[in-house]
Amino acid sequence: MVDQSDGESTRVYSNGPIPLNGSVEEKLDELRALLGKADGDPLRIVGVGAGAWGSVFIAMLQECYGSFREKVLIRIWRRPGRSVDKSTAEHLFEVINAREDVLRRLIRRCAYLKYVEARLGDRTLHADEILKDGFCLNMIDTPLCPLKVVTNLQEAVWDADIVVNGLPSTETREVFEEIKKYWKERIAMPVIISLAKGVEAELEPEPRVITPTQMISRATGVPLENILYLGGPNIASEIYNKEYGNARICGSDKWRKALASFLRQPHFIVWDNGDLVTHEVMGGLKNVYAIGAGMVATLTKESATSKAVYFAHCTSEMIFITHLLAEDPEKLAGPLLADTYVTLLKGRNAWYGQKLASGEVNLEMGDNIKGKGMIQGVSAVKAFYELLSQSSLSMLHPKEKRTIAPVELCPILKMLHSILILREFPPEAILVALRDESMNDPRERIEMAQSHVFYRPSLLGQQP
Repeated sequence: MVDQSDGESTRVYSNGPIPLNGSVEEKLDELRALLGKADGDPLRIVGVGAGAWGSVFIAMLQECYGSFREKVLIRIWRRPGRSVDKSTAEHLFEVINAREDVLRRLIRRCAYLKYVEARLGDRTLHADEILKDGFCLNMIDTPLCPLKVVTNLQEAVWDADIVVNGLPSTETREVFEEIKKYWKERIAMPVIISLAKGVEAELEPEPRVITPTQMISRATGVPLENILYLGGPNIASEIYNKEYGNARICGSDKWRKALASFLRQPHFIVWDNGDLVTHEVMGGLKNVYAIGAGMVATLTKESATSKAVYFAHCTSEMIFITHLLAEDPEKLAGPLLADTYVTLLKGRNAWYGQKLASGEVNLEMGDNIKGKGMIQGVSAVKAFYELLSQSSLSMLHPKEKRTIAPVELCPILKMLHSILILREFPPEAILVALRDESMNDPRERIEMAQSHVFYRPSLLGQQP
């Protein structure tokens, strides 16, 4: 709804009015100035990857800043060729007809007929084609604004000022190695905002975590100073529907405060923090335990007690792992628990755990699931287990006085690895681990972690 009663154009949502000029344009001008953009030279923002969060993020920028066409160009890249099957086309047609605003928009754009034909099976739609009309294949029920879609990667990124990485962590390195070819002649490096929540394990020359921002820097040569991570307790569809959400952008002083201001909206609060890598690792870690939370919820028929007990155990393991990784882990408590909570409630990883436990999906289907995209918690389970089982990280158990690998203090992680990676047990085994009479009180694990004797700076590539 647009309200022009006070002479200033605003769009009113349940969380309050969002001004369409004035302060919004000022934020755009401030970012343009920081990037050294001259008059007549638009700020070029491109999203790489069109999953749910990547598409919503670019659509959110398009809605907020897209009307300033002389000052900013916003586009998104996705691979061409992925077709939309008939059942999805039928569902998409139902979504279109249930939303009068979307229906009218497609009719005005002369695009409605192709969705009729697709529903009838007379035409095959493609993911890049429907994205131009505002439909993300991983989030059909949430129509977005129309987007400028580019399927040629070189065309998308070669002159970009800001690149938003919306790829899964498992695809980030490969795509950015390709992008490097197109940046060889660049004088100034772009600013990169990574939305990816996943990690890899690097075991030689010593065990350490590799994050998407590190993958990007290695692949492209862009300094880490120019690469930031954005994550937080939010669900993509809720953010686009103007429900309240927040995030934290982490990285160098040079960029993060200006970008936090640029991204902030009344319904989407963006904070900033200088601790890039640790926040990024935590973003991957909570996906690990979200899968188990989904399993427990389904297997216990949403038992509040079982879910609470699981939450106590998984958060105590996360706190323990945080103390391995961070010198000042207490600073991460708020964002880590908030992001974990929302992911356990409504994230795709929790959904995946639910569907595994109910038998609606199985491990043979892989971790890229139709209609949901990449389930990044699966690869994260493997990475964290490999890292924390390395003998070079062994420590003295503070109570039992024996040498153990860190993973021995993480029974939930161990069981998830046995279920998802080794496939030794069915999903029901998560309850066996949860109800094991020998399992220690999670309070004891937290107390051990808080002794600060476990900190391993080498896990993040830092010097002790």
